Amino acid sequence: MNLAPSPSRPRVLAIAEAANPEWVSVPLVGWSLAKALRDVADVHLVTQVRNRDAILRAGLVESRDFTAIDSEAIAAPLWALAEKLRMGEGKGWTTLQAANALIYPWFEHLVWKHFGTAITSGDYDIVHRITPLSPTIASPIARKVARAGVPFILGPLNGGVPWPPGFDAERRAEKEWLSYVRRAYKHLPGRNSTLAHASAIIVGSRHTQGELPERAQAKTVYIPENGIDPSRFNRPAYAQNGVLRACFVGRLVPYKGADMLLAAAAELLREGRMMLDIVGDGPMLAQLTEQARQLDCARGVQFHRWVPHEDVQAILGRSHILSFPSIREFGGGVVLEAMALGVVPVVVDYAGPGELVSEETGYRIPCGTRTEIIADLRSCLNRIAQDPSQLSAKARAARAEVQERFLWQRKAEQIRSLYDDLLMRRKPPQP
Repeated sequence: MNLAPSPSRPRVLAIAEAANPEWVSVPLVGWSLAKALRDVADVHLVTQVRNRDAILRAGLVESRDFTAIDSEAIAAPLWALAEKLRMGEGKGWTTLQAANALIYPWFEHLVWKHFGTAITSGDYDIVHRITPLSPTIASPIARKVARAGVPFILGPLNGGVPWPPGFDAERRAEKEWLSYVRRAYKHLPGRNSTLAHASAIIVGSRHTQGELPERAQAKTVYIPENGIDPSRFNRPAYAQNGVLRACFVGRLVPYKGADMLLAAAAELLREGRMMLDIVGDGPMLAQLTEQARQLDCARGVQFHRWVPHEDVQAILGRSHILSFPSIREFGGGVVLEAMALGVVPVVVDYAGPGELVSEETGYRIPCGTRTEIIADLRSCLNRIAQDPSQLSAKARAARAEVQERFLWQRKAEQIRSLYDDLLMRRKPPQP
């Protein structure tokens, strides 16, 4: 294959089984990071065939810029089975990850079959597995890449945030039966080999970093999972003075906490001191609509249901705050999207959002019981409604923070520095 590298640009085989510019969540993360890395390295993207058409529409040239691996013979029937076992649309995330742990090795088998000779021949300087993000899924080719003398990078790895105490009802409603035994993944075949043969491990959260064994800690580099594409989120918020305007963006499922938000904001909504936009769809829509009616605050709430991702900023941008009391969020991409617009986030201080928001850029509600979260959130919203002038400084700081640390370009620059460190045979940066 013998790629012709540009001067001083490493040749990178970027493996992102999930990478799709037209989807959200993990596929959008995989695509966004792979795309950003093209600005700092000579990257050839390897992805699953389901992403092929969207990547072609995005302008990449097949064979030259990317390769689509067709693993559907194994993936399609197992995914169909996993969808049945998860017992509901948008539920059973741990079940899906367990299924992916069985599906993914076949994908990497085909990747090695296609690219193994090129890797061992020295056509690539780095092999970087971007997705899956889950730390539970091993990488069967890690040993082979290491034996070829090529640095192998994992990450960003993220996930596995435990359910906080007091939310067993929400846990059961999400059909998260396997989450009770999730820690068994540490004993799955291939995990120790993957960690041992990785030259560096990018961790997307402090929790994920803490779950890795001590022998892998020296290889870790902390770079939060999510980032911002300035071409998607680039318009400063234009909320009008007067009534406090809040927005919730996310799937309407128990752990996202939209019901806690309605309970906390009901008085402000009834009195006309706050307006709330809820963007998203899911199994709780009817329940939330009825809750707003029973709390007599429905006139202050607008349910937008599902909105294309590229159109979300038009609604989010007319808000003063993002009210997002999710109690089990791995990355929290919507938090960064709000910050990029200058919409101040109000989040529960747990996992992803709690790592992205500081006292200077937003508000963090302690992660207590359901009753405690509602009470603290109500108090926070009342303080903001009484004195909205405090939002201006936080909004400016939030936008500056995103520009400095969370653009995909910035993440690509950090990872390019990691590539250089590895290729110069230096140790990766300390955690």
